[in-house]
Amino acid sequence: MATLTISSKNYSSWSLRGWLLCKMAGLSFEEERVPLDDPDIKAELLLLSPSFLVPRLVHEDVTVWDTLAIASFLHEVFPQAGLLPADRAVRAHCLSISGEMHSGFANMRSALPMNIKAHYPGFKVWAGAQADIERIAAIWRGCLTAHGGPYLMGAAPTLADAMYAPVCSRFTTYDVKLGSECEAYRARIMSLPAMQEWIAGALAEPEELEELDAEF
Repeated sequence: MATLTISSKNYSSWSLRGWLLCKMAGLSFEEERVPLDDPDIKAELLLLSPSFLVPRLVHEDVTVWDTLAIASFLHEVFPQAGLLPADRAVRAHCLSISGEMHSGFANMRSALPMNIKAHYPGFKVWAGAQADIERIAAIWRGCLTAHGGPYLMGAAPTLADAMYAPVCSRFTTYDVKLGSECEAYRARIMSLPAMQEWIAGALAEPEELEELDAEF
């Protein structure tokens, strides 16, 4: 058995990405939770500093952390899962937009923190975050056009979809308005069985982080 260490299912976008990648790879794993009162975890969720605690995967004699590193490792162990596309050009595109998500969109992250339990109809997005949202929508449209959908890289979910899945959750929480093509993609990701399993776990969590549950 492998073990994946995560934090909150309600608040942690990085935990969701690592968890989805393990599910997509077909890995059998146990979950280990780091409590919200851990200062490193709380700092990460409040966007104060990065955390090297989660997500963290232990598989046989290997320990790997950081979402992109986990994806690379899982692709080596389970190449048949297709986490990275076989075609070199499509794979390069997948890695490029995944890297952009990994290191960018700070305004969107700050303005729309992940909170699956919450819902804010008519939420007003400030201009800096709106620019990030428009860039994400452009990425989605470009991928769906280039690769034919229904997922970003084509017929099956890949690393790219795992990287943007928490964005779909954020857009749901904050009632972000999207064009029809992007809205269909958001709904498709949110309806994935693995996403539904994660959401059920988030809704069942008793923990709350007051700083992220404040009324907007």
